[in-house]
Amino acid sequence: MFRLPISSRALLFATLISALHSLLPPSATFASGPQGDRPQISIKKNYVAISVTVGAELKPLAEVFADCLSEGKAWANLVSRSAAAEWRDNRKAFRDELKWFYDRDYELRSVVGRYVSVVRSDDWFDGGAHPNRYIDAILWDSIARKRVSIRPFFSETSDNGRTMTAVAELAKLSVAAAKLANDINGYDDDGPAAEKLTPEQELERDHFINDGIKPRILEIGAVTLAPSTQDGKSSGLTFHYSPYAVGPYVEGTYTVFVPWSAFRQFLSRQGAALFGGERSKSDEEKW
Repeated sequence: MFRLPISSRALLFATLISALHSLLPPSATFASGPQGDRPQISIKKNYVAISVTVGAELKPLAEVFADCLSEGKAWANLVSRSAAAEWRDNRKAFRDELKWFYDRDYELRSVVGRYVSVVRSDDWFDGGAHPNRYIDAILWDSIARKRVSIRPFFSETSDNGRTMTAVAELAKLSVAAAKLANDINGYDDDGPAAEKLTPEQELERDHFINDGIKPRILEIGAVTLAPSTQDGKSSGLTFHYSPYAVGPYVEGTYTVFVPWSAFRQFLSRQGAALFGGERSKSDEEKW
């Protein structure tokens, strides 16, 4: 089957998204978000369209749903005020009457024991050369009833320490492998073809990955728990990287998976109880 090169696909996607939003009249309703869910928050003006969508699959998880919606409302109000100020003071930013847009979507990634993983995606256009995307992750502890990090899963998580260095290296190699699968070979036209490189060799040549993933809990990337073939367990960590995070904009986003067996020696007692089994084919195809 014919496929466009990754750079062409990314540019085509950006162009289509920008064109679609710019053509929407102020009163239009635009179905966005996970699985085409309708937005819970929608602000439409003649110069900007803003939406926040919390996926329907999160509604049974009442506290998580409320937390996401509250955050989304604050974000929508913030970008609305910012766009209004630009419209008032810098009308040239809306060149050729091109409408700006800001869309935020919350999508359930997994429920593993007490932990709920949510992927938050922001798509926006605010007068630049192209639309932009930023991906983050929320890990919710249903017992503590708050957002947490992956820190409890490991016996130690010091910045630049043994665990974070090992996990960061695993994430880097997974991104490198994904790039090789897309025929990206370290941005060297005179270098070997991608199919002749190993992920380790790609990592040596790709400064984007090395600059974008750091062995620190807050700089290793957005992380979610992947579901498992074993009930109540996670099969590993999924890392979500936005455009620019580990490569040029045209490469788009990267979602990579690291199986729990690759970092099992660093797990805490709680982490060891959380992980097990393998990743399902359906999860691999979706994420």
